[in-house]
Amino acid sequence: MPSLSAAYFAAATGLLKRAYEVNRPVLEKLGGVIGPSVATGGMIHTFGSGHSEIISREIVGRAGGLVCVSGIYDPGGGLSENVVGYGAQLVERHDRQYGLRAGETIIVISNSGKNCSPLEVALYAKQKRLTVVGLTCVEISKTAATVHPGGKKLHEIADYVLDNCGTPGDAIVEIESKPRTGRPTAGLAKAGLPADLSAKASATAESSAKAGLPAVGSAKAGPTSTIVGAALLNLLSLEVIDWLKAHGHEPPVIRSQNVPGGIEHNRELAKKYAGRLSKPLA
Repeated sequence: MPSLSAAYFAAATGLLKRAYEVNRPVLEKLGGVIGPSVATGGMIHTFGSGHSEIISREIVGRAGGLVCVSGIYDPGGGLSENVVGYGAQLVERHDRQYGLRAGETIIVISNSGKNCSPLEVALYAKQKRLTVVGLTCVEISKTAATVHPGGKKLHEIADYVLDNCGTPGDAIVEIESKPRTGRPTAGLAKAGLPADLSAKASATAESSAKAGLPAVGSAKAGPTSTIVGAALLNLLSLEVIDWLKAHGHEPPVIRSQNVPGGIEHNRELAKKYAGRLSKPLA
């Protein structure tokens, strides 16, 4: 009997592979878009509201990542993300403190692509002539109604779109509402669970029904937007590093402060970006 965690692992790893294949052309193109900006001292800015802020922080001040990344943070944790004007205030504050400069890049993350704050941040950045990369779930975004008064969604505003290839509701592991015969785990197979695990899960559900075991509440568990989103941002960073190396530039990569010489290396890197890094390096 496969556990829910085993089902999630199988489906999530399959989704990671699919997301890489779907986004590979855009990732490769972005390496050549962002690389020249980074080579001349440009920054990469990130923003995500609510749980999307977790993804935006993944590449800020990250060992093994580029030093030239600055995050736009929401002290409210997304509580006010649909208050019109709130996102504009966040990005304006970041601009005053760290600077948003024409030709630089901003990555805006929103799984739904419909909430006010990320859209306001993206629109502000476009006015400042930054390249806007939107990381979203295109399937959700195309069906959900936007909250922004402008009527658009993130994938319609961004210059480049990275699709996390998720599904509405984000979660991919189906928890059955009641034991039933047939193929009760069809939702898992659709999400990428291998056929052998799906068959075993079906047999287990049928046995449970015959034994009269209690039903579990109907729901889906196991969200994917964070794991896929973080992977896509690291893939993007690596594409930029690839471009820099191919064009004779030393990639400004942060080292772990827990290895010998790491702190000294990072401090030297940070000198070039004085006053522009939202996360100070040790």
